[in-house]
This record gives sequence, C-alpha cells and structure tokens, in this order.
Amino acid sequence: MEDLSTQVGDEDQREYDFIVVSNRLPVDRVVDDDGNASWRRSPGGLVTALAPVMAKADGAWIGWNGATSERLDAFSHNDMRLIPVSLSADEVEYYYEGFSNATLWPLYHDVVAPPEFHRHWWEAYRRVNQRFADAAALVAAEGATVWVQDYQLQLVPQMLRRLRPDLCIGFFNHIPFPPTEIFAQLPWRGRVIDGLLGADLIGFQRTSDASNFMRSARRFRGYSVKQQFVHVQDDDGEVSHIARAEAFPISIDSTKIHELAHDDEIIERAAQIRRDLGNPTKVLLGVDRLDYTKGIGHRLKAYSELLDDGTLTVEDAVLIQVASPSRERVEQYRILREEIEGSVGHINGQHDTIEHTAVRYLHHSYPLEEMVALYLAADVMLVTALRDGMNLVAKEYVAARVESNGTLVLSEFAGAADQLDEAVLINPHDIDGLKEAILKAVHMDPDDAKRRMKKMRREILDHDVEHWSQSFLNTLREVTADRGTASE
Repeated sequence: MEDLSTQVGDEDQREYDFIVVSNRLPVDRVVDDDGNASWRRSPGGLVTALAPVMAKADGAWIGWNGATSERLDAFSHNDMRLIPVSLSADEVEYYYEGFSNATLWPLYHDVVAPPEFHRHWWEAYRRVNQRFADAAALVAAEGATVWVQDYQLQLVPQMLRRLRPDLCIGFFNHIPFPPTEIFAQLPWRGRVIDGLLGADLIGFQRTSDASNFMRSARRFRGYSVKQQFVHVQDDDGEVSHIARAEAFPISIDSTKIHELAHDDEIIERAAQIRRDLGNPTKVLLGVDRLDYTKGIGHRLKAYSELLDDGTLTVEDAVLIQVASPSRERVEQYRILREEIEGSVGHINGQHDTIEHTAVRYLHHSYPLEEMVALYLAADVMLVTALRDGMNLVAKEYVAARVESNGTLVLSEFAGAADQLDEAVLINPHDIDGLKEAILKAVHMDPDDAKRRMKKMRREILDHDVEHWSQSFLNTLREVTADRGTASE
C-alpha cells in the first residue's frame, strides 16, 4: 500500500470507457502505528467482480471515501482509478443514515421495521444523487458504459441520462424490491421509479424483484410494460427509450473460497476451532451483519427451545453466532444488539456447563480466511433471514464445503433460495418449523447431505461473481445496441 499523500494528487481531466458508481469507493483508509495513512482494497464480491473489468476497459470508480467534509482529488490504487465524492456530516446523517437506511432499507425489506419519511432526508438524497451523477457525466467518454450500484443511488440513472444521453447506463439493486402495495407507502415513489428508469438495464437479485418493479412502473407511472421491457415516456407522452428489467443473481468468488478451503493452515484452524469448543458432535453456525432483517432473534429462539426441550444438549451441539457490527450510530441497531446479547446471555445462563457453552457469540468482523475456517468447522449453516436480497454467506458456506458434506438451512425469503433449492428451506417466522429444520439438518443421512451439497456446489462454481458481472454487462451491451431499433 502506498502512502496516502502520494496517491492523492491533481490530474488533468480524463475520460473513461467504463465507470462504476457506488456509495463507497472500493478502498478503506488504514492508519498504521506511526500515524501513516494508506488505502486498502475493501473486502467484498463487488470489488472482486469489477476490478478486472475496469483494468481491461480503462475504468474509473466513483464513490464516497468514508470521511465527512473531506475533498480528495482522483487517485489510483491497484490499477483502478478512483474518483472521490465528498459528503458533509449532515449529508451522511440525512442521505445515508436517514433516507437510505431508515427509509428505503426497512421499506424494501417488507417493513420488517417501520420506515420513516422525512422531507429533508429526501432532499439530501436527491442532492447527493445529483452530485454522483455530475461526477460520472464529467469523466465519462463518449458512449461509455456506466454501471450504478444499489439503493443509495436510485436517482442517478435518470439524472445521468439527462446530462449525457450518449451513455450506456446500467443499474443493479443489491437488496429486494418490494411489492407494489408496500412500495406505495413511499411519498416519492414516482420519482424513484423515474430515477431507475433512466437506466437502459435495471438488474435485480430475483425474478420476483424485477416483477415488483415493473408492476410499480405500470401502476405509478402509467408506462406500458411488455415482458421485461418498460416503455418510458417523455413529458410529451412520447416513448423516449425502452428500459429492460431482469434478474441477475449476484454470486461470490467461488474459486477463491475453494482455494482457501484447501489451505492446510485454514484446515488446521478449523480443527482448532472445534477443539476449542470441546469437540462437540455438531457445530451450528450463523454469520450475519447485525441487522433486524437477518432473523438472528428467531434463530436463537428456536435453538433455545431445542435446548429447553432436551432435543439438543450442550454436550452434543454448540451454536457459533458471528454478528458483524453494523450502523452502530443508529438507535434501532443499538437496541437490536442489546436484545441479541441479552438472548445469548439468557441461553448460556440456562444451559452452559463448566466444559460446554450453548452459544459462542462473536460481535466482530473477520477476514475471509477466518470465515472459511468457520465454514469448514461447521456441520450446519443457519441462514434465517426475514428478507434478504441474496445472502452471500449461504453461497460462501457451500463453496467452502469441498468434501461435499455439511448442511445448509436457508430462509425461503433470501434470494439464494432460488439457486440453492437443495438446502433445507424454512420460513423463519415459523419457530416450530425452524426447530424441525435444525433437527433435520443435524440428523440428516450423510449420503443425502452429500447429494444435496454436490448439487449446490455445482450451481455456485458454475455461476460465480465473474459470471454475474459478465451476464449483466453483456445484456447491457445487447440492450444499448438495439435501443435505436427498439424504439421504432
């Protein structure tokens, strides 16, 4: 990593053929013990998928650098050109913590928590989206491809189309898109629909998400919708362009997971984890960002009742629950953390022995190597999301099970359920059903478990994150190549 001061500097304005626009840049600032600042590539599949595309296409990435009221010039990192967008403290509070995460996030996750609607949050959201659009318009080459990412930037496609109608614009929504009856609650629903329809191609995690969006486009904007195509009209009622909405399920760097799962040090670390737990017969694992959509409380309740019933005992089974810190400045998340930690304390107080613990709770984030060790150590993976766009943890667990053993318990409300249909699928709201599913996973016949896991592994290895990005970009090229004839 280079020193931060050598990375940031003035450069003549350039034009790029491929641009990614996301809320955050794909790097995190790190400061060493001597106070020297540098950049480190962020973990995550999106960076893994798009970094090679950017390198081949002379690409740039536009996003916020994570600090408030700090203006940085464009800089390069690991062959990627990074263009920072600055946000003030008020904009982070209103645009990001407010409208993005206290309005859109709960609304798009089926109102698992009540969304809040505040006009000043909306104004900040609109203003910040315009700033991102302006930044992309400024540096995009003629006819460039611009791929906008996720729910924080839903207005950018239309803003960008107005500024640069020559561009090929794609948008991908990483979280669910709600049914029309829920989306109807949003006071600015029509403007959000128009914002998204500025894109030539709008990608979603599930076919049902794309269908929800198209129904909202028809109901709230009155546009003609035929199959996957929305005929977008201008102010005069004429068709200005045709936008396509389609499912492109995101995936993981399965090759990387596969390689790590064969690493001798990681295999030994997995064995050490089991030894540290007292070598239980079965290790159950939950890995989640600490969020109310993940169903952690439902999972703990079901597990606690199994212990209460005597169906499971701490001598035979242990649950490892990794809960990565999330949005800790937001009151709802602080309350959730207290509730989860209270539940864990109650379960352990009731069932722990001197030698064994019921729940090993870890409120940390871990590097991928440690996560793969946990995946290898776990006999049963519990994914109990109440609503989830995809849930890549489920796919990572499957990719790590190189011996084709282990069992996945998976919520039908996670996008991953569409591809991983050999998992033990559950409705996390049904606690009795969840208990039955956990017992089924714990006691599953090894041959049946292996058959299921082999089929899921084939799916994940064949449809990795590179397949996802290439599928989307190839379809975007088709759509934009045909847009002249499609409007005739």
